[in-house]
Amino acid sequence: MARPLDVLNRALNTSVLVRLKGGREFRGILDGYDIHMNLVLLNAEEIQDGEVIKKMGSVVIRGDTVVFVSPSQ
Repeated sequence: MARPLDVLNRALNTSVLVRLKGGREFRGILDGYDIHMNLVLLNAEEIQDGEVIKKMGSVVIRGDTVVFVSPSQ
């Protein structure tokens, strides 16, 4: 059985979808993470109802706001 950080390690340098508390979603390339699940995304975009509403470049997402991280197309 894989541990959560093992799953994140396999997702490095791939596109992921991240949902935050409050319903905000971001899509980008997972560039890094730490043990608190703070995430670094490259080429990040904010997504709302499946549509890109804002291109943001590089972002750091605080781990305590993350609801889930999922592979993205």
